[in-house]
Amino acid sequence: MAGVLGGFEHKVLLAIMRLDGRGYSVPVVRELEALTAGPIAPAAVYVTLRRLEKRGLLTSEMEAPAEGEGGRQRRVFAVTAEGVAQLIEARRHLHRLWEGVEALELP
Repeated sequence: MAGVLGGFEHKVLLAIMRLDGRGYSVPVVRELEALTAGPIAPAAVYVTLRRLEKRGLLTSEMEAPAEGEGGRQRRVFAVTAEGVAQLIEARRHLHRLWEGVEALELP
Protein backbone atom coordinates (compact mmCIF):
# COMPACT_ATOMS: atom_id res chain seq x y z
CA MET A 1 0.00 0.00 0.00
CA ALA A 2 1.11 3.55 -0.71
CA GLY A 3 0.51 4.84 2.82
CA VAL A 4 -2.45 6.34 4.61
CA LEU A 5 -4.77 8.70 2.76
CA GLY A 6 -4.99 12.24 4.06
CA GLY A 7 -8.45 13.72 4.50
CA PHE A 8 -8.35 15.90 1.39
CA GLU A 9 -6.73 13.11 -0.66
CA HIS A 10 -9.57 10.84 0.40
CA LYS A 11 -12.16 13.42 -0.72
CA VAL A 12 -10.44 13.98 -4.08
CA LEU A 13 -10.29 10.25 -4.81
CA LEU A 14 -13.95 9.84 -3.87
CA ALA A 15 -14.91 12.79 -6.08
CA ILE A 16 -13.16 11.15 -9.04
CA MET A 17 -14.90 7.84 -8.29
CA ARG A 18 -18.22 9.72 -8.36
CA LEU A 19 -17.18 10.96 -11.83
CA ASP A 20 -17.02 7.35 -13.08
CA GLY A 21 -13.41 6.91 -11.97
CA ARG A 22 -11.88 9.57 -14.21
CA GLY A 23 -11.96 13.31 -14.67
CA TYR A 24 -9.96 16.49 -14.87
CA SER A 25 -9.52 19.09 -12.16
CA VAL A 26 -12.52 21.38 -12.91
CA PRO A 27 -15.23 18.69 -12.50
CA VAL A 28 -13.43 17.41 -9.39
CA VAL A 29 -13.55 20.90 -7.86
CA ARG A 30 -17.25 21.23 -8.74
CA GLU A 31 -18.06 17.81 -7.27
CA LEU A 32 -16.25 18.63 -4.03
CA GLU A 33 -17.93 22.04 -3.75
CA ALA A 34 -21.37 20.51 -4.35
CA LEU A 35 -20.88 17.82 -1.74
CA THR A 36 -19.00 19.73 0.95
CA ALA A 37 -20.98 23.00 0.63
CA GLY A 38 -17.86 25.12 0.63
CA PRO A 39 -15.39 26.73 -1.73
CA ILE A 40 -12.50 24.54 -2.86
CA ALA A 41 -9.25 26.02 -4.17
CA PRO A 42 -8.62 24.62 -7.66
CA ALA A 43 -4.86 24.79 -7.07
CA ALA A 44 -5.21 22.58 -3.98
CA VAL A 45 -7.11 20.00 -6.02
CA TYR A 46 -4.54 20.03 -8.82
CA VAL A 47 -1.61 19.66 -6.42
CA THR A 48 -3.42 16.78 -4.70
CA LEU A 49 -4.16 15.09 -8.04
CA ARG A 50 -0.47 15.20 -8.98
CA ARG A 51 0.58 13.92 -5.53
CA LEU A 52 -1.87 11.02 -5.79
CA GLU A 53 -0.49 10.24 -9.23
CA LYS A 54 3.08 10.15 -7.85
CA ARG A 55 1.87 7.72 -5.19
CA GLY A 56 0.40 5.45 -7.88
CA LEU A 57 -3.21 6.01 -6.83
CA LEU A 58 -4.05 7.86 -10.06
CA THR A 59 -2.81 7.85 -13.63
CA SER A 60 -3.18 10.71 -16.06
CA GLU A 61 -3.10 11.44 -19.75
CA MET A 62 -3.60 14.46 -21.93
CA GLU A 63 -6.95 14.43 -23.68
CA ALA A 64 -8.23 16.67 -26.47
CA PRO A 65 -11.51 18.50 -25.78
CA ALA A 66 -14.67 16.84 -27.06
CA GLU A 67 -15.64 17.73 -30.60
CA GLY A 68 -17.39 21.07 -30.69
CA GLU A 69 -16.13 22.03 -27.21
CA GLY A 70 -13.09 23.92 -28.40
CA GLY A 71 -10.40 24.87 -25.94
CA ARG A 72 -7.17 23.14 -25.10
CA GLN A 73 -6.08 19.71 -24.04
CA ARG A 74 -6.76 18.62 -20.45
CA ARG A 75 -4.95 16.32 -18.09
CA VAL A 76 -7.50 13.62 -17.24
CA PHE A 77 -6.91 11.54 -14.12
CA ALA A 78 -8.11 7.99 -13.53
CA VAL A 79 -8.17 6.04 -10.26
CA THR A 80 -5.87 3.01 -10.31
CA ALA A 81 -6.54 -0.37 -8.72
CA GLU A 82 -4.23 0.70 -5.88
CA GLY A 83 -6.30 3.88 -5.44
CA VAL A 84 -9.47 1.82 -5.16
CA ALA A 85 -7.75 -0.49 -2.67
CA GLN A 86 -6.71 2.52 -0.56
CA LEU A 87 -10.29 3.82 -0.53
CA ILE A 88 -11.66 0.43 0.48
CA GLU A 89 -9.09 0.14 3.27
CA ALA A 90 -9.85 3.66 4.51
CA ARG A 91 -13.57 2.86 4.52
CA ARG A 92 -12.93 -0.33 6.47
CA HIS A 93 -10.92 1.60 9.08
CA LEU A 94 -13.59 4.29 9.39
CA HIS A 95 -16.35 1.72 9.83
CA ARG A 96 -14.38 0.09 12.66
CA LEU A 97 -13.87 3.47 14.31
CA TRP A 98 -17.59 4.30 14.07
CA GLU A 99 -18.69 1.01 15.64
CA GLY A 100 -19.91 1.66 19.15
CA VAL A 101 -20.29 5.43 18.75
CA GLU A 102 -24.09 5.49 18.89
CA ALA A 103 -24.18 8.96 20.42
CA LEU A 104 -23.12 10.40 17.05
CA GLU A 105 -25.37 8.33 14.79
CA LEU A 106 -27.67 10.19 12.43
CA PRO A 107 -31.37 10.33 13.39
